[in-house]
Formats: sequence, C-alpha cells, structure tokens
Amino acid sequence: MAENEKPAGVSETDSDEWVRRTNLYREFMAQRDEILRHKWIESEKAGHDIGFERALVDWISKYRAAWRRCRSDSTPQG
Repeated sequence: MAENEKPAGVSETDSDEWVRRTNLYREFMAQRDEILRHKWIESEKAGHDIGFERALVDWISKYRAAWRRCRSDSTPQG
C-alpha cells in the first residue's frame, strides 16, 4: 500500500489521523505556515494587519515557485 493510500475499513476517528499523515496534507500545512509567516512580516512592515488573502496572493506571486523548488530539491527521492 502506498504511503498516501487510505486503507480499507479505516474508522472515521482514524480517518483524521490518516489525512494528517498524507504528503498532500503535510505540504498544505507547510505552505500555510509560510503564508502566515509572510503575513506577519508584511503586517509588521505596514504597521497593521494586511489580512490573510492579501498575504496569500502576495506570497504566491513572489515566493511560491522558489519555495516549491527549494522543497523539491531538499526532499529525498525514493
């Protein structure tokens, strides 16, 4: 069974844990953390909360491609 493949017969309570172990979820959470960090930095510069949506769009347009390249370069190939 592949790492991200949900086993048959997994209960609903185990389902949440299964999702947290998937590569997709871990990648989503890592990206979310970067966006929140960017939001904090840019809000500090602006002197007010810039909001998540503005931080999201700004981070995607400026940093996402390089962030993905860096993560794929540092991820062990298996």
